[in-house]
Amino acid sequence: MSKNLIEVEHIKKYFPIHKGLLNRVVGNVKAVDDVSISIREGETFGLVGESGCGKSTLGRVILRLQSATGGAVKFNGRDIHSMNSRELNKIREEMQIIFQDPFGSLNPRFLVKDIIGEPLKVHTKQSAQEIDKRVVELMELVGLDATRRNRYPHEFSGGQRQRIGIARAIALNPKFIVADEAVSALDVSVQSQVINLLMKLQKEMGLTFLFIAHGLNVVRHISDRVGVMYLGKMAEVGETEALYASPLHPYTAALLSAIPEPTPNRKKKRIVLQGDVPSPANPPSGCRFHPRCPFAQAKCSQVEPLLEEILPGRQVACHFPLGVEGGSDLASIGR
Repeated sequence: MSKNLIEVEHIKKYFPIHKGLLNRVVGNVKAVDDVSISIREGETFGLVGESGCGKSTLGRVILRLQSATGGAVKFNGRDIHSMNSRELNKIREEMQIIFQDPFGSLNPRFLVKDIIGEPLKVHTKQSAQEIDKRVVELMELVGLDATRRNRYPHEFSGGQRQRIGIARAIALNPKFIVADEAVSALDVSVQSQVINLLMKLQKEMGLTFLFIAHGLNVVRHISDRVGVMYLGKMAEVGETEALYASPLHPYTAALLSAIPEPTPNRKKKRIVLQGDVPSPANPPSGCRFHPRCPFAQAKCSQVEPLLEEILPGRQVACHFPLGVEGGSDLASIGR
């Protein structure tokens, strides 16, 4: 088994709530609240959840684009949140990000060759000719016509702009990339092309990915393992096929039930969640999912469940996990 490249240990990220003329802090938005995960070298870890669950914030904290309120993030065994600016600048070469918006993340005043070549100018001492040669290589690697490198981002389609962002992210041969909803702004047909490109680059370059997405239907094709977040906490973590075949957390089961069936005549149980997602500024006591959970019992509102391994390679934060002895029964939910 591969070693862990990324180790997230009890990470918290709170945003203070200010009020009044004196700008007093009256509370906190607990965007990420005590999350621990590991990402193995060479794998793709899919991270999914509804909007506002904290998954993008977690990705940015892992890269130290945002500081952590508590906890540690280790890259190759070194805590990046304890590094000084010189150490952090060096490790930036090995950790990159692909943003959600393929247009907003590209400087409209820069030529494509300057956008892709910028990391090389910042982190290397290559000449202009060497950088241009590398830009040509990168554009060809991601499936772009290198003769168009003297054009601006608006002259490219959405899928092509995301390929420009990918070329920029791999320019320094990093080890780890956070793909933050990297395909959510693209058409379905283009999504599959970009996902296939990322898988190809992973195989050729030995990349490790944290692939963040809204729905479980997007991450299945690319992910080795999947983590499901809800309201700042991890609900379930497991090997992809095992998690899709038999979800342990009711929230995971609800997300899977919302995936459209490719066969129209085939029916499946649909779990419709009641109510809205609670505010991360005032999360429920006990299990944060219990106000919307169809299996909730008294214990769920009083005691917070820990993320524990209850099956080999399967972790779940639930007092009554689905499909295990003493747990909840999915069959009790109507169609």
